[in-house]
Amino acid sequence: MRYIGVDLHTTQITVCYLTEEEGPTIAKYQLCEIERFVAGLSLSDEIAVEATGNTRWFVEQVRAACGRVVLVNPRQFDVVKNSVKKTDRNDAINLALFLKADMLPEVRAKKEEADKVQSLVGTRTKLVRLKTSLINKIHALSVSNGRKLRKTSLASEKGLEKVLEEEWTQIERIELDIIIEQIRSLKAGIKKLDTAIATESEKLTGYRNLVSISGIGSLSAGILLSVIGEVKDFGSADKLASYFGIVPRVSNSNETVNHGRITKHGNKTGRTTLVQCSLAAIRKNDYLKRYYEQIKMRRGHGKAKIALARKYLKIIYSTLTNNWVFADFNNFELAE
Repeated sequence: MRYIGVDLHTTQITVCYLTEEEGPTIAKYQLCEIERFVAGLSLSDEIAVEATGNTRWFVEQVRAACGRVVLVNPRQFDVVKNSVKKTDRNDAINLALFLKADMLPEVRAKKEEADKVQSLVGTRTKLVRLKTSLINKIHALSVSNGRKLRKTSLASEKGLEKVLEEEWTQIERIELDIIIEQIRSLKAGIKKLDTAIATESEKLTGYRNLVSISGIGSLSAGILLSVIGEVKDFGSADKLASYFGIVPRVSNSNETVNHGRITKHGNKTGRTTLVQCSLAAIRKNDYLKRYYEQIKMRRGHGKAKIALARKYLKIIYSTLTNNWVFADFNNFELAE
């Protein structure tokens, strides 16, 4: 049995072969000759590779030729990230050594359909952030001229037209024309992405289950499913909550145990979507509304919305795990 560490780049791979009896052996392959590397593998081999942009392609090439492929989270594997001698050779050796010791922080490999939706969602998030920054620029120009302007008004075409009707200097007018043109283009792009996400989301396992829950629409269902991937990867709802980063930090020293703010690990867009969906659900669901109001009275809105999101995620977990489709979510009635 061999433990193989692979330092993957866009043009080549550096490989470390390690066995129980022998020390590390290093080899290099160009990506164009990946077939030569695959030909030398056996079904008893285990491979460790960091998750990067072309990792899915690499895994597809080697999966059938080896026994196991471990995708390593580069953010958590500090041995490579903070190595004093950070070379391709040392990175490959460290991957092989920690693979042998079974101490690598593993990343789940999602299905291609979920990855496609997640890619679309990532692009949409970038466009939304850029649009927000441009809206903030218009607001700053208005404030600098002593004008009161609500940022929310700039979400509509009418609001943008109203800004252009104001009196501006020649330079400000040029700036605003360019900014508003870009905002319109971004809004059109976001609309196209929303349509694509909704279409691709329908292909994901669990889509019908999630859209039957109050607060979840086609877009949010796609975002949540692209983050969750296979729900069977999580042994409990608490583990899924930890993956979303909505569990408190725990500091345990001797006999002292302290709980802090939530970890905020995982996908930020997924976590934000979860909170927004849960807050939308309390407008229709009395059970969730009472739960939220009770915690809000005791601990405030901030902690209440996180507690609500975690309760909501438990419902999502049970829904996906049991393949529930609700006929009436507000009364927890399942479709026949």
